[in-house]
Amino acid sequence: MNLLEISNLTKTFGGLRALERISLTVKPQEILGIIGPNGAGKTTLFNCITGFLPFDSGSVVFDGHNIQGKKPYQIVNLGLTRTWQLLKPFFGMRVIEAMMVPSFSKRARSSHLSKKNEKENIAGILQDMGLTKQLWLEVDNLSQGELKLLDILRAFVTRPKILLLDEPFSGLSHKEIENISRLIRKLNNEGLTVVIIEHRLRELMKLVQKVVVINFGNKIAEGTPEQVVREPKVIEAYLGKRGT
Repeated sequence: MNLLEISNLTKTFGGLRALERISLTVKPQEILGIIGPNGAGKTTLFNCITGFLPFDSGSVVFDGHNIQGKKPYQIVNLGLTRTWQLLKPFFGMRVIEAMMVPSFSKRARSSHLSKKNEKENIAGILQDMGLTKQLWLEVDNLSQGELKLLDILRAFVTRPKILLLDEPFSGLSHKEIENISRLIRKLNNEGLTVVIIEHRLRELMKLVQKVVVINFGNKIAEGTPEQVVREPKVIEAYLGKRGT
């Protein structure tokens, strides 16, 4: 059974068709990569899935629920959470405080952890990721790599079934990418399903089991990383046609 099913999703902005009948499925505990050139429609797809943009036609079914028309917070409370390409940290808060904010969501509160136990749980997560020293630092003082880790961990506190990551490797060093990749693998091994938009293809292909390629709002390929990188339409999308 699929955990997420997107069927014929179409989104237009005036006369511009940003997404054209996109269909894809995500299985439980899968890591799926979504790739494509700049402006292909990848983030628009995330925005439609998570309720930040209405779509014109098609359907999005998550864990048996048709989520079209639901508000973002309602979708989060069903177990579908995202991060953002442009980080949105809670500046002025300490790291532990920023991590506590999503613990007040309806889904997180349904775990029945006390505030003390929740704080201990979050502290344990941060310790696993090597952020113990930053626990009481203000978010403003974190590096870009630490902010990316914090963004993913903050989303994880909502206890999602699927986590959508929008360019988690953007602007990071190789070491920082290794830390993020290790976190993604750890969460996936614990049962989390992950969907990743990413331009750093070499690093992404090491993580995912399946890849969907979008170009000009159309899905042009789907398969394993090995299959997709040999697909002529994908090569053309990234490199152009020979002789042009």
